[in-house]
Amino acid sequence: QVQLVESGGGLVQPGGSLRLSCAASRIFFSIYDMAWYRQTPGKERERVATITHTQHTNYAHAVKGRFTISRDNAKSTLYLQMNSLKPEDTAVYYCNAQHRTSAVNDDFWGQGTQVTVSS
Repeated sequence: QVQLVESGGGLVQPGGSLRLSCAASRIFFSIYDMAWYRQTPGKERERVATITHTQHTNYAHAVKGRFTISRDNAKSTLYLQMNSLKPEDTAVYYCNAQHRTSAVNDDFWGQGTQVTVSS
């Protein structure tokens, strides 16, 4: 059974930093396109950042220049470095792994990790 386990969330003051990790198991990690999403109560889950299996990255406008997504294929781990955090970054952050071909349609999610930005 595929597992994506997020860690690194917590309480941080505005302007602070956090580094989220997502450890993947039981998937061939290097071929998956990976992403971080976040969700607050009453709102739809929104995509924060993506990194393809070819290392191409993309960011939501709200986090561009402050967040950095990266991956370590040798460790099957996805990261999100979050700097200059703002109260509006408060959310549950989820890791996502996708691999789609004509024969495969994989879409896996982690359980989420809470990030709270508050003074």
